[in-house]
Amino acid sequence: MALSGMRGLSVFISDIRNCQNKEQERLRVDKELGNIRTRFKNEKGLSPYEKKKYVWKMLYIYMLGYDVDFGHTEAVSLISAPKYPEKQVGYIVTSCLLNENHDFLRMVINTVRNDIIGRNETFQCLALTMVGNIGGRDFSESLAPDVQRLLISSSCRPLVRKKAALCLLRLYRKNPDVVNVDGWSDRMAQLLDERDLGVLTSVMSLLVALVSNNVDAYWNCLPKCVKILERLARNQDIPQEYTYYGIPSPWLQVKTMRVLQYFPTVEDPNTRRALFEVLQRILMGTDVVKNVNKNNASHAVLFEALALVMHLDAEKEMMSQCVALLGKFIAVREPNIRYLGLENMTRMLLVTDVQDIIKRHQAQIITSLKDPDISIRRRALDLLYGMCDITNAKEIVEELLQYLSTADFAMREELALKAAILAEKFAPDLSWYVDVILQLIDKAGDFVSDDIWYRVVQFVTNNEDLQPYAAVKAREYLDKPALHETMVKVSAYILGEYSHLLSRRPGCSPKEIFAIINEKLPTVSTNTVAILLSTFAKILMHTQPPDPELREQIWSIFRKYESYIDVEIQQRAVEYFALSRKGEALVDILAEMPKFPERQSALLKKAEDIEVDTAEQSAIKLRTQQQTSNALVVTDQRPTNGSLPVNQLNLVRIPSQNMEATSHQEMSRENGAVNKVDREPVPSPDLIGDLLAIEGPPSAAVPAEQNMVPSVDATADAIGALALATVNEESNTVQPIGNIADRYNALCLKDSGVLYEDPHIQIGVKAEWRAHHGRVVLFLGNKNTSPLTSVRAVILPPTHLKMELSLVPETIPPRAQVQCPLEVVNLRASRDVAILDFSYNFGTAAVNVKLRLPAVLSKFLQPVAVSAEEFFPQWKSLAGPPSKLQEVVRGVKPLSLPEMANLFASLHLGITPGLDTNPNNLVASATFYSETTRAILCLIRVETDPADRTQLRLTIASVDPTLTFELKELIKENLVDIPKTTTPAPSQAPPLQPQSPVVGSGYNDPGALLAGLL
Repeated sequence: MALSGMRGLSVFISDIRNCQNKEQERLRVDKELGNIRTRFKNEKGLSPYEKKKYVWKMLYIYMLGYDVDFGHTEAVSLISAPKYPEKQVGYIVTSCLLNENHDFLRMVINTVRNDIIGRNETFQCLALTMVGNIGGRDFSESLAPDVQRLLISSSCRPLVRKKAALCLLRLYRKNPDVVNVDGWSDRMAQLLDERDLGVLTSVMSLLVALVSNNVDAYWNCLPKCVKILERLARNQDIPQEYTYYGIPSPWLQVKTMRVLQYFPTVEDPNTRRALFEVLQRILMGTDVVKNVNKNNASHAVLFEALALVMHLDAEKEMMSQCVALLGKFIAVREPNIRYLGLENMTRMLLVTDVQDIIKRHQAQIITSLKDPDISIRRRALDLLYGMCDITNAKEIVEELLQYLSTADFAMREELALKAAILAEKFAPDLSWYVDVILQLIDKAGDFVSDDIWYRVVQFVTNNEDLQPYAAVKAREYLDKPALHETMVKVSAYILGEYSHLLSRRPGCSPKEIFAIINEKLPTVSTNTVAILLSTFAKILMHTQPPDPELREQIWSIFRKYESYIDVEIQQRAVEYFALSRKGEALVDILAEMPKFPERQSALLKKAEDIEVDTAEQSAIKLRTQQQTSNALVVTDQRPTNGSLPVNQLNLVRIPSQNMEATSHQEMSRENGAVNKVDREPVPSPDLIGDLLAIEGPPSAAVPAEQNMVPSVDATADAIGALALATVNEESNTVQPIGNIADRYNALCLKDSGVLYEDPHIQIGVKAEWRAHHGRVVLFLGNKNTSPLTSVRAVILPPTHLKMELSLVPETIPPRAQVQCPLEVVNLRASRDVAILDFSYNFGTAAVNVKLRLPAVLSKFLQPVAVSAEEFFPQWKSLAGPPSKLQEVVRGVKPLSLPEMANLFASLHLGITPGLDTNPNNLVASATFYSETTRAILCLIRVETDPADRTQLRLTIASVDPTLTFELKELIKENLVDIPKTTTPAPSQAPPLQPQSPVVGSGYNDPGALLAGLL
């Protein structure tokens, strides 16, 4: 741009703001980048002023989100400029565009050092700010001694020393060796006598990092920290600029109390007394007011004080005061304060002798379960779970069961899980425990894992007095018209073993029990069919002498399944049929299952292991890891005390199918082949799983069939069918959170969302599509306080897509998110799907997932509005196959016309109203883009039958036969309601693929089709 002065930058910013769409903005940015590149390349004699002008533009373009991969040399060279304006832009742009590993930074180390040791305070501040922002080992080794000298210098102004403290903090986090513990401990104690609160606040941040790494070396700082709190609490000689809404420097108070939490105790009685006086003043002086800003500041101080009180194990009177204060908070109207009150009351449960005091607020906590805010509901659930014991277990569990019917789906898994744990842990009698679990299954069967009913079967098997009661309850639930499949499993299993104990009760004869279970047989999945066949064999065994009519009915079922495609079902049917003809010998073979070995519950043992980790220890651990995290990633600064509002979860571990197969083989050796699957409830660590393996509220349990990626093509079935494959079979199985297929399907219709999530990582997607190009950014977020290692991501593209993924870091630091851009180019029309082969290690667990990427055909469509003058000639010119295809589709999801129009809009198909005179029809059009064919117009007509919304006639036309076919199939996939199938175990034959929708030449009712467009 031939503009003088900084006016060129102003004009460029105005041009960007005046762009009507993203495409115009990108063209304007590309033009400007080309101009800057030309000036840098061709005009070697650019003055510092001209460099400054163009580098400012580069920074603005970078801030807009565009890549700036040149001009770094010019930006770095400005740091050496003698004048402030050029030096300022050099430092700022270098801080933004370069990271600590960039080679250009080595070029400026000497210049930066000269600015730091020079006498110009402005240049010192610029240099310290850049070093503090970038960090890096090279800077730490070269500049740390000079930064330390500035910090302890008495001749430097507070502004410089404040920046020096923060700069040294960053260098220390990157390289702890820059601070010599032996010589620096006394220096830190002296710095804590600083009168300037700005310098003191920065020094306290440095002290937090130092103490977290080596608390023993800084004991001499503890009394000084207490004196600082005393000084702030007395509110004397505190400058007005450091008083925030009447609170003396709340930031310094929080940092100081955080430092004190690293010291195990306060031994000096005078220091301890002074500290508790300050804490008492904070507790007494904090109340809820109308001013939000003052509330935020005072509560930040208060909750840090509460954490310090718990850490110091204060007297019971002060603990009671803390609980009473929190009790007020959970009753106020402000949701943020209620949340903080519930969260901190949960942490108070870790303190001895406080639980009884917290129980006084049980009614208010239960009321919080119905709060409109789901985060508050989760915290209330956590608190109820933690405060439950033998005295209030019945009341709390009953409340959870009542709430289960109206709770959000996102919470039902957590509710069911915690209710099951509490029922087992504090059951006054086993019959109550059976009632609770059966109610759980009845109310939230989708959210109750198999591990829970395995546990019920174990209790019933091991307690003879409980067996008749459990059989009666199972029989009662079978009378319900709508029954979840898990309830069918547990009821059938119990009745198969113990129905003979109910023979004298009305409605409990073998015939009646067989009839009601047989009604469920056509509606259940393959795994449940196996249990029902075993139940029928058990009923036949218990009916002695045999009832000829009942025997013939059961035999007919066995004969029906003798040729079933599933190997397990087929083997059971054949063996049961053969054994049932041996008469009384069947009694010995199908005898009742023996008792399970008595041992401590794996569920309760896991709960004890988890409860050892206190909230304070978790917070300290997180802060330590944050200080060593990589500067190149975005780090989450929230504390990890088990109370994150959403999604920081672990799942119940579901036994892998390989484990089940192994266990089945072992059982068959003990009990005969006919019982090899019925022993599913064996309480081995592999089969039962650990219901208590949670860091926070668990999300919905994912059935095994949801862990499968539908095949991309015939060859991909065997290679990439598993959406989650644990590499190390000996490690704990890591299950995904949520349905992988549902997440993928949702992303096919929108451009941002979560592609995959498990307890350790979340993979998000944000995409932008333009013509045949696409830019997808994968957000890899580490949810844990430990790093994810051996991270690997490989794209397996189909032949019609060119895909290039940027480098993925091998390690993702704790609580960090990395962004990996993926460039996509569409070559031609196809519905084949790209696969992301992603793997990582977390501790001893090695996880590998193969995920479909939502770079689908519809992403390369652009909706267009076509007039009748344009539409009809094009439609008539495409006379028939293969350019125009027509199909009658049945089995369609019953959508209204507005719903179908919304679906088409999400597929990037533009609806054109008024083209078809029939109000029951839809006409749509779109432009398809690919590198080989460029732009192709696609025309779509949908004719619906108002009397039957489950069928329609679909006509697609375009000049490309391949595109026509692929687009027709894509629309069908989104219209047809495809039934879900059950995923087979590895040892089983695969189920038959669902048949394609029935296709015909037209409707039976000729009046449903109108002439006009055809």
